Amino acid sequence: MGLTHVTVALKSMRSQNGKYEADFLVETGATDSLAPASELRKIGLEPAGRTAYELANGKVEEYSFGLVEISFMGEVTAGRVIFGPDEAEPILGVTALESVGITIDPASRTLKRLPAISLK
Repeated sequence: MGLTHVTVALKSMRSQNGKYEADFLVETGATDSLAPASELRKIGLEPAGRTAYELANGKVEEYSFGLVEISFMGEVTAGRVIFGPDEAEPILGVTALESVGITIDPASRTLKRLPAISLK
């Protein structure tokens, strides 16, 4: 079974320095999204804070995060993006997916739109 990727564009909400667009790994085990710090700085994104994250290997690391506009699959939302290592693969976290009503089908590993976003 393969991994799921989707083209994502990130834009700083405070700067007009363009956008960062790349194929992001869809990672439902990650709450927040992640992109290389050098790419986030190029679009004028400033850190809004720092928080500790538990990595897949169980190690806890502290990273800066910023607030961005996130666009993918014709949808737009806003959320946190972690300033990751410059060699890191970009990750789209579950918060961004759920906020626009998109889920991953575990059998086919494809992204699907939900008929409605739950408010309950």
